[in-house]
Amino acid sequence: MDFRDKQAIYLQIADYVCEQVLLGKWPPGERIPSVRDLGVELEVNPNTAMRTYEFLQQQGIIYNKRGIGYFAAEDATDRITAFRREQFLANELPQFFRNLYLLNIDLSEIEQRYKAFVNQTFPVS
Repeated sequence: MDFRDKQAIYLQIADYVCEQVLLGKWPPGERIPSVRDLGVELEVNPNTAMRTYEFLQQQGIIYNKRGIGYFAAEDATDRITAFRREQFLANELPQFFRNLYLLNIDLSEIEQRYKAFVNQTFPVS
């Protein structure tokens, strides 16, 4: 995994774990990799992986069954979506709006490009 400088590593790992859940690789209710296994897989210190799991537990995305391991919560997908949506609206959207304003880009152009992106990326079968 390639880490970015502008965000804490444990938060980047949390994004990775959330993506695995959203992609169905680690389904809700199923056991996820141990702290040690995740650390080895991503080549990070187990303490960093543990910090990630503690953060995700606080968000209600994963939970620990003592002596068995960590599991994705049954409502993990909904919690991840809500958390990521809030993060996007609070952190990324203001910068996006700033760029629209500074570059004098009209919302109608964004709408057209968004529709084209959705049609190309997620075609209706």
